[in-house]
Amino acid sequence: MNNITFLHPHFFWLLLLLLPLGWYWYNNRKNEKVAVKISNIQGFKNKKTLLSKLYPLLFILRAVAFIALIVALARPQAVDQSTRTKITNGIDIVLATDVSGSMLARDLKPNRLEALKSVASDFIKDRVNDRLGIVVYAAEAYTKAPVTSDKNVLLNQLADIKYDRIIQDGTGIGVGLATAVNRLKDSEAKSKVVILMTDGVNNSGLIDPQMAADIAKEFNIKVYTIGIGTNGMAETPVAIKPNGELEYKRMKVEIDEELMKSIALKTGGQYFRATDTKSLERIYKEINQLEKTKIDEQNFVQRSELFRPLVLLALILLLAEFISRKTLFKGFV
Repeated sequence: MNNITFLHPHFFWLLLLLLPLGWYWYNNRKNEKVAVKISNIQGFKNKKTLLSKLYPLLFILRAVAFIALIVALARPQAVDQSTRTKITNGIDIVLATDVSGSMLARDLKPNRLEALKSVASDFIKDRVNDRLGIVVYAAEAYTKAPVTSDKNVLLNQLADIKYDRIIQDGTGIGVGLATAVNRLKDSEAKSKVVILMTDGVNNSGLIDPQMAADIAKEFNIKVYTIGIGTNGMAETPVAIKPNGELEYKRMKVEIDEELMKSIALKTGGQYFRATDTKSLERIYKEINQLEKTKIDEQNFVQRSELFRPLVLLALILLLAEFISRKTLFKGFV
């Protein structure tokens, strides 16, 4: 968008000269007219001619020309500013989400899985310059959304995550991490990250979590691990009633924090513990700050000179004033 700026705005002080010039013209306007001495002017009253009425236009033309010249001296310029951004260090991120039955525990509101989906949704929206993917796992794992920059696809797939028992129940941390690593290993991004979330201990899957961490390290993939669950007891689903509803019972929360810390340390990431929804939000915000995409921003400024039309206008006005004074007002002035 064009903005008008002035290279030499101090020239506007010259506009103050219009005040004494106007005062001088007003007080001497009668002296400029040809005077004829007569004994009685009774017959000339209220007989103003058209030229006498138009006479002040001469001064107005000169004043406007003066203003135009001053504005031209101030060098008006149309400034067009544009910004180009170039992502110099894009990040590919995969969210590996535990969808085992224990993720329906109610220590996070309304439950761990729904709280996680809500916070992860905000995280995806904030990563405007990055590509993300989603992997879900229990005893098995699969890719819910491939690594993509289409945020609408990611948000829709994230909202669709639920405990549906399509995959075998259990907690296969190694399988979940290995599947996430598989989505990133061929990525050409300069930074590759897995955010691995679980609420339990590894008790399923054919891949050892430490082996999966070694593979992640081999492909320069950083793993941030998050343990989800309160300290102590939590209402956890233990069975399904005949009517299809879940039966809850207070159970001790067990998270293999040593394993999660080891995975994070081995790959250059960090381990976090989310005991409630607020702490989960803080964790995602911290990861968001830790993994910043570097953006090279270049500003371009194009200036177009606008003084030439003003100079031309001033010359036209002065010429019109000069011609009028020598023709129409020749016998009047």
